[in-house]
Amino acid sequence: MNRYSLNQATTKYWPLEDVVAASAKAELEWIGLWREPIQEYGVEKAAKLVADAGLKVSSLCRGGFFTATDPAERQAKIEDNRRAIDEAATVGTDVLVLVSGGIPKGSRDIDGARGMIRDGLAELAPYAEERGVKLAIEALHPMFASDRCVVSSLQGALDLAEHFPASQVGVIVDAYHLWWDADVYRQIARAGERIVSYQVSDWTVPLPVDNLLGRGMMGDGVIELRRLREACDDAGYTGPIEVEIFNQELWDAPGQKVFDLAYARYQEHVV
Repeated sequence: MNRYSLNQATTKYWPLEDVVAASAKAELEWIGLWREPIQEYGVEKAAKLVADAGLKVSSLCRGGFFTATDPAERQAKIEDNRRAIDEAATVGTDVLVLVSGGIPKGSRDIDGARGMIRDGLAELAPYAEERGVKLAIEALHPMFASDRCVVSSLQGALDLAEHFPASQVGVIVDAYHLWWDADVYRQIARAGERIVSYQVSDWTVPLPVDNLLGRGMMGDGVIELRRLREACDDAGYTGPIEVEIFNQELWDAPGQKVFDLAYARYQEHVV
């Protein structure tokens, strides 16, 4: 259980102070943070809150969204990613999660979009390394390729990451996005030291109208979460495991109830 980390997105409407307090009371070591709520709270203030509670930050989400055809828009995205890197360093995590971006509006050039991601990584990777932060490419399920992320497999994420030193660019193994891929276990073994996070939730059907909110609580779906965890272990990953669930029903439930359920289901289905 010393690897367990509740990503605050799982309890989206629960105040940061309450998430931190519950994690500390449960004697957890880790917590996963998101940029928007810590910006609202105050990044340095959030860093102190977490540190004073004896917690460490497993990751900060999210940077990325590199894909833009307008030069000014593209430069603005690069600058926002620099701020994200600085925020990650401030809260004390070495993992900045990247949702890399979909196909630019008006375009059908998916290869060109992937090229924009590679160029964005090249511009930012040295800056991130100077601040002790790794850029972590998260492959998303193919249903998000058009609008959120044209990197749709762990193989694709690794193909991008391997243009850069492992000290600069790593990959996320997110069970929800990767469980379906027949090649995922071979790619996890290939990833090795580039794995910087394993994230868990479950795949349930039917999906909601907003498929972004289709993640289920561990044990409510079909994903072999323990098998994926063991594969990451075998590849050499020993870091924190984040519970990250986007689900409106869970968001609307009392935060402590969701916290307790996630903790129990993690022990049952992941450990």
